[in-house]
Amino acid sequence: MVAIKAAAVDAFVARPDPARPVLLVFGPDAGLVSERVGALVKASVDDPNDPFALARLDSEELAAEPSRLVEEAQTIPLFGGRRAVWIKAFGRGNIAPAVEAVLALPSSECRVIIEAGDLRRNAPLRTLIERARNAAALPCYADDERARERLIDEELRAAGLALAPDARALLIPLLGGDRAASRNEVRKLALSARGQQNVGVADVAAVISDASSLQLDEIVDAAFAGKAGELETQFAKARTAGTPSGSIFFAAQRQLAQLHRWRTAIEEGTGFSLDAALPPAQFRRRKAVEAALKLWNAARLSAAMAELADAALESRRNGELAGTIVERALLAIAVKARRSAF
Repeated sequence: MVAIKAAAVDAFVARPDPARPVLLVFGPDAGLVSERVGALVKASVDDPNDPFALARLDSEELAAEPSRLVEEAQTIPLFGGRRAVWIKAFGRGNIAPAVEAVLALPSSECRVIIEAGDLRRNAPLRTLIERARNAAALPCYADDERARERLIDEELRAAGLALAPDARALLIPLLGGDRAASRNEVRKLALSARGQQNVGVADVAAVISDASSLQLDEIVDAAFAGKAGELETQFAKARTAGTPSGSIFFAAQRQLAQLHRWRTAIEEGTGFSLDAALPPAQFRRRKAVEAALKLWNAARLSAAMAELADAALESRRNGELAGTIVERALLAIAVKARRSAF
């Protein structure tokens, strides 16, 4: 089997093995999948915007015409140079026969990059790639703490900024659900601190406070306080205003991370005080936060984090239903919080 371990994927992407021209990039972290596919495309062709150098296909096309992939892989670029094929395998079409045919070629200088979502271990495409000697499967899972630290260092170093240790401790738990979202948050932090040499707790707290609008705060607070009726009202306003579902998910996941950290401190008896919490709880949200900390324990918050992450993944797979999925997920949280009140 040629399945690259998750910890070794970044090294492989930095220096792709020419003996493995067929690459499957997949996993639950859509942002990380997209980022790694982009890096592989840039490493495979001289100009990603040149249609003669980079062929773009989707699963429906290949399912309807499996021979198309072999034809594209064997095509010589019109003006010379390197060539690659980028396949977006998000449709219902079965591309395994097309991929199997290209794997059977004696040799190929054309790199085939397959971008996919989260695939089961026994999914035909994943199984096919992992068993082939001239291919590699590159899994993309949510960043662990070490990966988040590398991401933070990478972005802040590029901006010429240093991060204070206490600010780092505050920032790390709020990242990690999606690589693209995490990177955007760190870049937002770097932009807000432009002109400084160091980034401190106050800078992180300011960016986190600004990350969601008043409307998002009200939606999230209503969910964790068990106020289902108020949640539905605020969610209707958000839909009317065109608020992206991803923004609502991110705000909820950020609040969950904070509540879990604070509630864990309470249960460990460390003398936790909301007055000294970092980031500081906004005055207008203090009552909502206090209510949530009474209704939820650390174990239930941890379970809610996993459920919300699953819902976020489902929303990315079914974009047209994202609004319904996020509303359903937050209503489930509100119902559980309400039950705890009795």
